[in-house]
Amino acid sequence: MKKYLFAVLAALVLAGPVQAADLGGKTLKVGSDTTSPPMEYVDQASGQIVGFDVDVVNAICAKLNCKAEFVTTGWDGIFAALDQGNFDLVASGVSITDERKKAMDFTDPYIVNSQAILMRVADQGLTVDDFKNNGKKLSAQANTTDAQLAETLVGKDKVAAYDTFSAAILALKNKDVDGVVINGANGAAYEKEFAGELVVGIKDLQSDPLGLVFRKGDEHVAAFNEGLKAIKDDGTLAALIDKYWGVKK
Repeated sequence: MKKYLFAVLAALVLAGPVQAADLGGKTLKVGSDTTSPPMEYVDQASGQIVGFDVDVVNAICAKLNCKAEFVTTGWDGIFAALDQGNFDLVASGVSITDERKKAMDFTDPYIVNSQAILMRVADQGLTVDDFKNNGKKLSAQANTTDAQLAETLVGKDKVAAYDTFSAAILALKNKDVDGVVINGANGAAYEKEFAGELVVGIKDLQSDPLGLVFRKGDEHVAAFNEGLKAIKDDGTLAALIDKYWGVKK
């Protein structure tokens, strides 16, 4: 995973330095479904929202002279809440798709995620063909590219879409489904959380670029692209990728 993320990062970096905009110390509210470690989650010890997306936005704000205030928001209503002005942007591992770009604006990609399938330890060894041809059922969180991929792999009639990720996990544990399509970047965290029960059995499926999300026409997109380029150019983004997916010593 680390090697792949660094290769993508190198491909995204444009040559030459950039002078980022100055937002004058403005505080921006950031909507996030904080249930997806290590991308974004609530640290149980401190109660603070932490994770890779949090660090990326904070690093960009350090370049732009702004402050990020994260707001926990359920995935099912996160884009509607953005459109209604409940916050200024969304940072929640959002895949950039043509359909979404019709309704919202994205920054340039800051990472590319490859999807995977989480399954019970006893079923480790199942293949994509097993899910396609042997009656195995997939699940995913509703209204996500994970759910779309699940339907592409096995057909809509063999996919159970749940409002929350935790409900999809419960269905897997209860043997109502045989796999959950997830963001590959979250795989190691889920294997740790559900050690001995669940494992990432299939990796490196469809790859999606992830971006920060703003309302259509928001002038902050250009500024955030400048800040994003700055943290790519100075090595900050590479260091954050290493922090979350590098080899632990």
